[in-house]
Amino acid sequence: MMGNTDNAYGKVIAKAWTDAAFKARLLADPAGALAAEGVAVPPGVHLVVVEDTDTVHTLVLPARPADLTDEDMAGIAGGTPWPRCMCLCGP
Repeated sequence: MMGNTDNAYGKVIAKAWTDAAFKARLLADPAGALAAEGVAVPPGVHLVVVEDTDTVHTLVLPARPADLTDEDMAGIAGGTPWPRCMCLCGP
């Protein structure tokens, strides 16, 4: 999810960092918490929110695009910026 959704996710993360009740709801009911913040989760999408810690970090493995070719894979291995990290927390 990109564009304006990235900005909305950043705001949701900031709110979770400063509002314990919102954080608890986000972890328990991600779609409901996001909807309350104006971020729509498409029907049929199962959203999972996990919290990283100092010792536990989450790596999201995106689904492989159906139209990914061998040439695309060669470009990725050569440093092309796809796939990109969706992490909003910085470097």
